Amino acid sequence: MSSDEKQVAPRSLAEALRAKDDGSLAGLLRARPDLITPVPTDLTQLATRAGTRASVIRALERLDRFTLQTAEALAVAPEPADRETLLALLAGDENDPAVVGAFPHALAALREQALVWGPDDRLRLVRTARELLAPSPQHPSPTGLGPTVAEATSGMSPGRIQEIVTAAGLPTTHDAVSAVASLTGLFTDRARMADLLAAAPPDSLDVLSRLVWGPPYGQVTADPASRLRWLLDRGLLLPTAPGTVVLPREVALHLRAGRAHRDTEPLPPAVEPAATHRPQVVDTTAAGQAYTSLATIEELLKDWDEGGPTVLRAGGLSVRDLKRTAVALDVPEPVAAFWVELAYAAGLLASDGEADERYAATPAYDEWLELPAAARWTRLATAWLSATRTAGVIGGRDTKERTLAALGPGLDRSAAPEVRHRVLTLLAALPEGASVSPDSLVARLHWERALRGAASSDDLRARLARWTLSEAESLGITGRGALSAHGRALIGAQPSGAAAPETKTETDSGPGDKLPVHHHRHHPAPPPQPRSPAELASAAARAGKLLAPLLPEPLDHVLLQADLTAVAPGPLQRPLADTLDVLADVESKGGATVYRFTPGSVRRALDAGRSASDLHAFLSEHSRTPVPQPLTYLIDDVARRHGHLRIGSASAYVRCDDDAVLNEIIADKRSQGLRLRRLAPTVLAAQADPSTLLEGLRAMGFAPAAESAEGDVLITRAHAHRTPPRTAPEPVPDGPPSPDTTLLGAAIRAIRAGDLASTTPHKPTAAAPGRNGTLPRTTSAETLATMQAAVLTGDTLWIGYVNAEGSASQRVIAPIKVEGGFVTAYDHTADEVRTYPLHRVTGVAELADEQA
Repeated sequence: MSSDEKQVAPRSLAEALRAKDDGSLAGLLRARPDLITPVPTDLTQLATRAGTRASVIRALERLDRFTLQTAEALAVAPEPADRETLLALLAGDENDPAVVGAFPHALAALREQALVWGPDDRLRLVRTARELLAPSPQHPSPTGLGPTVAEATSGMSPGRIQEIVTAAGLPTTHDAVSAVASLTGLFTDRARMADLLAAAPPDSLDVLSRLVWGPPYGQVTADPASRLRWLLDRGLLLPTAPGTVVLPREVALHLRAGRAHRDTEPLPPAVEPAATHRPQVVDTTAAGQAYTSLATIEELLKDWDEGGPTVLRAGGLSVRDLKRTAVALDVPEPVAAFWVELAYAAGLLASDGEADERYAATPAYDEWLELPAAARWTRLATAWLSATRTAGVIGGRDTKERTLAALGPGLDRSAAPEVRHRVLTLLAALPEGASVSPDSLVARLHWERALRGAASSDDLRARLARWTLSEAESLGITGRGALSAHGRALIGAQPSGAAAPETKTETDSGPGDKLPVHHHRHHPAPPPQPRSPAELASAAARAGKLLAPLLPEPLDHVLLQADLTAVAPGPLQRPLADTLDVLADVESKGGATVYRFTPGSVRRALDAGRSASDLHAFLSEHSRTPVPQPLTYLIDDVARRHGHLRIGSASAYVRCDDDAVLNEIIADKRSQGLRLRRLAPTVLAAQADPSTLLEGLRAMGFAPAAESAEGDVLITRAHAHRTPPRTAPEPVPDGPPSPDTTLLGAAIRAIRAGDLASTTPHKPTAAAPGRNGTLPRTTSAETLATMQAAVLTGDTLWIGYVNAEGSASQRVIAPIKVEGGFVTAYDHTADEVRTYPLHRVTGVAELADEQA
């Protein structure tokens, strides 16, 4: 770098940002959207915000492992460091070619996110990032390095430092500073350090080997052993506190062959396939599971059709109700929780808001039922992809040790959509039909978000990844663990055979590696950019179009059998399925559904208003086999007795033309709770309400029918209970959303204009001798005269302005017209023509000639 370039090197992050072009600023704001909320007034404020602890931590959390290791290496390098020194800390003495290849992009990524600034010969880590990543006794560095010689000897007496210098074979110096510099020079000289360690006792070298990769601190007694004394005398171990010694950073780096990390990881771990299946098998398996997911949601909401479980006082579903739901769906409780949360995320399920609050289907559920099967599936799949509510945490504990309940609060995990999208994207990068090894997938996610991914496999991102694999399979996005064609379309991924041009770039992987997982190995995985509603709708439509031909066609028939069962060899058309659900009980599910006819189920159909002749006609029409005689007898027998008893309200009464039946009821001990008494030979009165009386007599084996006040039989149907219109729960974003191009352009113009207003020199006047961060001050007459003169000359002015809310700001304007107490000018700060009342202008100053 030339001397001229060194002279213009930025002295602060703000100056470094000021030297960036608009494209680089846009990249920074896109990578760190929290910096644009709200839009900074100028580049100084942007730099200040970029150095705040919360923003820096958020930026570090989004770095991949190698880029984070680069930042950690810079944190232990001298400040400022040159590019070669930083690369040596990563590549080591052997100059690892993989590290050398990955280093330029890692450094560029740190520059792009304003975590590193300065030219290549004066690289600086943002102060907050250095404080977070540099070693300290309270916060050990991931590098395992300790303090430098200068830091470790800062409190040591000059005499003791001179003793260490002499024991190390160095000449004494006239002061402690030069002595520390001499010792540092020895420890950083490879040849002299090799000679010094060659003379060390083997036991002393063993001590160093135990400390070299960290932690660098050790305990010693008041009278150290000879192997420790040899190291302490020569400064290879330095005391930091009574009984504690530390391995200086320079010594550790020599023993590590220059590496700051024990394992530098420039390349992401490969995502290993677990098995490979034919794509057609994957697609059909996924389609079958997709249809099952629709049937499961329908069964869930049909079970809650007349009003589901009550809402807990703290919100959510009770453990008992979740168990009942799991039994009804014939699935484990965690799976039932997933389906309940999915219906809620899709807006098909909500609480009704009544005094006795219960869960029920929403009006959107009825609209959803009318959609084609493929469209219903895409509604569920898109809701799952974007939902932050995470069913996997149900049953765990929140920060206050309260149990997390299904449909309750505290289930949002803002990282869930990003992890789901990334898992499916990695699946899409595998060959078609390949399933993934969960462990290799988790390892890859840990590399891509190193600070968020803990060393154990039990961190949140690892659990989210494993839940994603399971949920995607249940939902039919994957089949046999491999991404289906409709799942690929849903996330907007190209088929594996249609690789994008950039995937053909040269890689460092071996010739046998056919997986395109290293094509972007030097690039951290960016968070998925939000797709517009039109893009989402287009992707969903493509997925539905691919799925539709694979879904089974609903059948219009069943097979009746002599054992009072009906077999549905596939999914049934809705009217047929709805009628069978009333007329029979589901006995088993699977590839074929088995329905069983019982007296209770037939009575249920008669209660719903069907006559015996209607049931016979229905079965004859929809059965591919003759109606068995036992089923005909069952329907006729139940119909003959149905309505033989009549129940109304007196409190309630029972009437029957056959007084022997009434005698039998009164004699039965089970009727005592109904408190019956005879009013007439054919009438019994009860103090129980009609519904209780109805259920009590049915439990005794009778088949009563309810009647109205006019004596007509009441038809009892299940009345669907619906909530008022409800919107689906909004996902909780993982920080501010990524800004779109329009917002970025407007923000950059505003920042540039504000920076111009705050940094442009102006001509000093008696009224405004200097800026010093204050608004210019001139009299009204001076302001008017200067404005009018600027209109004639075309000069640009610096003004102070106070708006109607009393907020003061400074602006750079080019006046166009002054009349009626207003100035019309081109405002460089807002990048548009504006009109300002002159009485709100605090003062005005001309810009310096070289800036005008």
